[in-house]
Amino acid sequence: MGYVRPVMLHINDLTYRIEGRTIFDKATAGIPTGHKVGFVGRNGSGKTTLLRLIAGEIHPDDGGITVPKATRIGWVTQEAPGGPDSLIAFVLAADAERARLLAEAETAHDPHRIAEIHERLADIGAHAAPARAARILSGLGFDESAQQRPCAEYSGGWRMRVALAAILFTEPDLLLLDEPTNYLDLEGTLWLEDYLADYPHTVLIVSHDRELLNRSVTSILHLTQGRLTLYTGGYDRFEEARREKQRLDLKLKKKQDDQRRHIEAFVARFKAKASKASQAQSRLKVLARMQPIAEEIEERVTPFLFPNPSKAFASPLIRLEGAAAGYAPNLQVLGDLNLRLDADDRVGLLGANGNGKSTFAKLISGRLPAMSGKRYASDKIVVGYFAQHQMDDLPAGKTPYQHMLDLMPDATEAQRRARLGALGFGVEKADTKAENLSGGEKARLLFALATFHGPHLLILDEPTNHLDVDSREALVRALNDYEGAVILISHDRHLMDASADRLWIVRDGTVRPYDGDMTSYRSECLAERGADPNAPRAKSKAAGARPTPQEARRQAAERRASVAPLKKAMVRAEAAIETINRQIGAIDAQLADATLYVRDAKRAQALARERGEHVQARDRAEEAWLAASEAYEMALHETEQA
Repeated sequence: MGYVRPVMLHINDLTYRIEGRTIFDKATAGIPTGHKVGFVGRNGSGKTTLLRLIAGEIHPDDGGITVPKATRIGWVTQEAPGGPDSLIAFVLAADAERARLLAEAETAHDPHRIAEIHERLADIGAHAAPARAARILSGLGFDESAQQRPCAEYSGGWRMRVALAAILFTEPDLLLLDEPTNYLDLEGTLWLEDYLADYPHTVLIVSHDRELLNRSVTSILHLTQGRLTLYTGGYDRFEEARREKQRLDLKLKKKQDDQRRHIEAFVARFKAKASKASQAQSRLKVLARMQPIAEEIEERVTPFLFPNPSKAFASPLIRLEGAAAGYAPNLQVLGDLNLRLDADDRVGLLGANGNGKSTFAKLISGRLPAMSGKRYASDKIVVGYFAQHQMDDLPAGKTPYQHMLDLMPDATEAQRRARLGALGFGVEKADTKAENLSGGEKARLLFALATFHGPHLLILDEPTNHLDVDSREALVRALNDYEGAVILISHDRHLMDASADRLWIVRDGTVRPYDGDMTSYRSECLAERGADPNAPRAKSKAAGARPTPQEARRQAAERRASVAPLKKAMVRAEAAIETINRQIGAIDAQLADATLYVRDAKRAQALARERGEHVQARDRAEEAWLAASEAYEMALHETEQA
């Protein structure tokens, strides 16, 4: 018999309610010791609530949560550290036992106690702790000089990184993380992926970052309708297993419904006949014992709608020649900028926080004038700009409908509400004040405001922080449907991979095209931050001479260039199928009205013809998707073999 790991975390028949709303309904799950588990579910479903229950901040209404005695639980609170302590001192102080023993060693006089103290310090690796703390801080973006600065000098987002570093440094037996990448840049996210994959204890991490959930965890805990289900493998395997389960449940439900209808028909027909009465009674008992199979109803994700530019401009859309950007004559942030942005470019902007990505975005959008050099662009170009900080700038008392009133002053109320409904704001949410909207709803409102006028260039600065996995997929589809240019700044690798055709890097005070792909950039980041980019979990490379970094970047760029159009074609075909299905659904809803054929027979016939045309268009789109998928998979396989 194989070794069975003990359970680190056991959730048993957990029930919890908030203001009468059931968050957990007899939820049960067990997480074995040493497992890394990604915790997923729709926004607002209760993921953070479960972490708070595990941490003991709140208590369940019924059921229980148990962990082994003496388990050390690590949990990053929302309060960012401040004060005069340096970053490295704050992180070291997080290990309370080490700090206490070192303080006692300074004052102890008993030789036996002194020996015990130093033996324990050796056991916990106290003398190597400063180097370990420094490596963690470096991985999260703090160089040696930054580590010596006081916590109080940093903004809230940077201080949350320090809080994360402190928890990682203490290496708790059960590490609870709630969307840690929300305050990390891409480089910090890549480092955290690598760190968590090698973490020696149990991890439960709430995240919507698909790549992190594929690379760093061994299981997925899914929360839906108040219940918990544990799946083996990363996010892609979870998604595949969940879809298969839904298909099987649907088949089983249909079979049970057919059986139920058959029994009910038999009883209705024969219950009055004496010869069949006992059989009818027997079937009634079968019917009573039959447990109904609930059809899983998933909340539909409202698509993002990005209007295309009404008037196209010839390329280049924007050109920079010898340009420099900054905020004061003697405070240049970026210089020597020689770039062109074409009308259909999809650019992913790389570079650590603080290097000048946001400054560059403001320069190229025209929000920040060039300090020197030239920025060439038509003054009629419309730029849509989305940045996370704008969420805090939304007028607190203003509703989505009032925003739409400003944008559509000549429209009717029905037209404004129809537009809001298409954007995901129904009657109730359309009249909800901004301070009462969720983070995801505020993000949707910002997207609507930024793209309302059909921009020629859309700049997205960390657009996914408040979006769940399915909403991020909807964002990918919208970006691939959008016909304007896009500049994307994001820590979400999946979004970058799926939406960006070119990469530019902000580094050393300038911006240059990056010749590699996201995989090569990941390796560079891990090497720079002290992690091993060739860790054992990576695929081993074939024997032979290793290419130079320049050759590797060139080869990666060529592979990316060959595969990207195929992936884009596949996503576009997928989006076309979804659009056509919605159109067919709308027509079916009209044709379902039996009175239509009496009231307007010609209209009914026209709708039927239109439906037939849509079905043919869907067939063509499905063929295009199949061809693109096969070509993409084949090209991907060939690049992996290369």
